[in-house]
Amino acid sequence: MNKFASHFSLCLIVFFSASSCLIKKEQSFIKKEQQNLLIADSDTIIDKTINNKVTDSVTLLFIGDVMGHDSQIEAAFDKDKKTHDYQPVFKNVESIIKKADFAIANLEVTLAGKPYKGYPQFSSPDELAIACKESGIDVLVTANNHSCDRRKKGLLRTKKILDSLKIPHTGTFKDLDDRKKNNLLVLEKNNIKIGILNYTYGTNGIPATKPTIVNLIDTSLIFSDINNSKKDSLDKLVVFLHWGKEYESHPSSKQVQLAQMIIDKGADIIIGSHPHVLQRMEFINDTTIDKEYVISYSLGNFVSAQRTRKRDGGAMLEIKILKEDSKSIIKSCGYYLTWVNITNDQNKKKFEIIPVIDKEQFILNEKQKNKLDIFIDDSRKLLEKENINVKEIKN
Repeated sequence: MNKFASHFSLCLIVFFSASSCLIKKEQSFIKKEQQNLLIADSDTIIDKTINNKVTDSVTLLFIGDVMGHDSQIEAAFDKDKKTHDYQPVFKNVESIIKKADFAIANLEVTLAGKPYKGYPQFSSPDELAIACKESGIDVLVTANNHSCDRRKKGLLRTKKILDSLKIPHTGTFKDLDDRKKNNLLVLEKNNIKIGILNYTYGTNGIPATKPTIVNLIDTSLIFSDINNSKKDSLDKLVVFLHWGKEYESHPSSKQVQLAQMIIDKGADIIIGSHPHVLQRMEFINDTTIDKEYVISYSLGNFVSAQRTRKRDGGAMLEIKILKEDSKSIIKSCGYYLTWVNITNDQNKKKFEIIPVIDKEQFILNEKQKNKLDIFIDDSRKLLEKENINVKEIKN
């Protein structure tokens, strides 16, 4: 090989080596940018410390009873505009609710139209559901002892209004075909699928008029629904149960037994309502059977006109779910205490939900402060003693 050829070959080697380094650097830069975009554009997290596995997350917020007593209806009425406005009721808790990917509450009234009425046969203005949605509540479950308060017409109109507002719901159905299609409500975000089922112990002696259906607590029905839900490849299954004895701070042995049976059949989260007071919450991780689950026996009243001790507030339960390479786990579980404040402004009542976490921001008179303090004290004594692995969120 002559001197010129040797020099030319050396130049080619240097050129291709430099090009290879540049290509590798560019590929590395592109890969890094793609990861940054992935993090910025979604809730997906790249964990570089564990073999670059992708972790998805979803936050669920479960909310107690949304009631509509006569005084609530009157307080929401605007005489000048001749309409109802419930937005002020929820404004103090909006920031907490809207942080969740899915916020789910128990709608314990019908939207049956006029005449509007509270207890014992509820029909609230449509504006109540509108305010729920605007405050960040994404889903309303409708199977409870007041589902049939206004018979078939009320049940059907409630469904119609929720559909018109694009608020997903389950628990009550137009007919059997509707139930087959919509019984299992599936929520999906960030590659995580959550299923919701809803049942009630009864409907205050007013049966659902055929062909309408209200899901009743029946173990054979619930077990069948759970088995059918397995076809949907859910990450977690939530079962809402309207059950128990009113105003009791502890679930009965039958409730505890039923909850465990439902968990054993495949449910992951049970959320209870109906007692109108708080009951304990449990987050269990049983490594012997590789099973984790949450049971909240009662979240109490989210909003109502009930002022008796322990009935004037409730809790919002926050559950964070992580999914890594097809395996979903409950990462954390905690609750916010909430209390309903009622004031009188120019001889008109005003309802507002106060989050205990922000209680210092509100100007309350001595009577209101005392009632709030009693609610907080009662709630913490109960839940701090009886909860299992579920702590209050205080900051």
